[in-house]
Amino acid sequence: MPRQESNRDVIPPDSETPRAQLSSFAQADIEYHLHSQTNLAQHRRRGPLVIVRGDGAYVVDEAGRRYLECMSGLWCASLGFSNERLAAAAKRQIDALPYYHTFNHRSNDVVSKLAEAIVRVVPLKSARVFFANSGSEAIDSMVKFAWYFHTASGNPRKRKVLSREKAFHGSTVMGASLAGLPAMHASFGLPIEGIVRIDCPHFYRYGEIGESEAEYTDRLINNLQTVIDREGADTIAAFIAEPIMGAGGVIVPPVGYFERVQQVLRQHDILLLSDEIVCGFGRTGTWFGCQSFGFEPDMMACAKGLSSGYVPISCVVMSGDIASVIEVRSGLERGFGHGFTYSGHPVAAAVALEALTIYQEMELPAVARRLGARLHERLDGMRSHPMVGEIRGTGLIAGIELVADKAARRPFVSDEEVGAQVEQAMRARGLIIRNMGDVIALCPPYIISDAQIDEMVAGLETALNEVHNRQIANG
Repeated sequence: MPRQESNRDVIPPDSETPRAQLSSFAQADIEYHLHSQTNLAQHRRRGPLVIVRGDGAYVVDEAGRRYLECMSGLWCASLGFSNERLAAAAKRQIDALPYYHTFNHRSNDVVSKLAEAIVRVVPLKSARVFFANSGSEAIDSMVKFAWYFHTASGNPRKRKVLSREKAFHGSTVMGASLAGLPAMHASFGLPIEGIVRIDCPHFYRYGEIGESEAEYTDRLINNLQTVIDREGADTIAAFIAEPIMGAGGVIVPPVGYFERVQQVLRQHDILLLSDEIVCGFGRTGTWFGCQSFGFEPDMMACAKGLSSGYVPISCVVMSGDIASVIEVRSGLERGFGHGFTYSGHPVAAAVALEALTIYQEMELPAVARRLGARLHERLDGMRSHPMVGEIRGTGLIAGIELVADKAARRPFVSDEEVGAQVEQAMRARGLIIRNMGDVIALCPPYIISDAQIDEMVAGLETALNEVHNRQIANG
């Protein structure tokens, strides 16, 4: 079914949609729904894009317009939007056992199988799995476990967490505090105490004139050591990092960065926490992002691709060394004071188990590498575009940074909303991407075809040309 030409009536970012033109769904959304990560005042003027159906790598809006979903929704619908096996797994489990909890020695058969299946693919030794419901909950849990571990090990002063500029780790109080994005802090009174900010490892944006990538990495590591010395290693519990920084701009670290970071952390008994919420389950061409970048975390937080986004579920995977210390301490305290009503929810676990089974059947990392190679090969043709500063990514994920001056790497003035203009131009052509400011993100489902990758990149180039021509025309 071809996409309809009526896609070209998408509302520009600063336009107001007459209320009479909005559907009843859209009007109800504006009146009653408080949206996540949205300009709420602008939303009242523009109204929502209401999606009502999914079909493979496509989604369909209320007017019947089809869009190739180039972001897997929100980095998560890895198997597309109409996988019958995942739907059937949910139905079977609802019929058999729609809910049970995991408090006080209770469990269910499917969550036990899922824990075993996850342990069999993670790169942590003697791993154990804790289940939660969202990436934010997994991040919060992972930090709490780090505190618990250090207290149980006789180091209760180790409470601070090192987190990087431009990081995104969720929207809860702890997750937002860990974020290195000012919008996550403004008006909330965040971050909380104990969050220590360190450098964002983005050579293109923060490398100095004449500095090589290796020299830049040296500088980052020296700065990390300086921060540890300043704060006191005996007060620092953990360092948290996304292998590729997703919402911060699809930022890929310099070569050797994580190996060097890990060496420093081990010298000071600081845990390394890997936020695998975007990168986990194949996105970077290996099962987990830490494998792509050569480091061995003490704990990992996973979500999104765990169930292909079909139902809310997340987990923390910890090494056996961490788990054994926590287990002993909980015995002394006669209980482990952490958990959620829906931890290990059987329906979510059943869908996640089926997703993991499908991933293994399709040999997912190899699929992501092949599709990623095609994506980056096609994107390479746009490196000479006057608006393209950098194209980056690994596996089936990419970021395109837009700049006003290519030679000087000078960004656009934020008020111009150039990235938003490109997003709207692509949507008008039936292609949904995400812009984080003036970085365009691509993170398509693993079921995308070669032809759809070509269509996506061609649409991006056309949108860039349209916006660039508009910039020239407007002086």
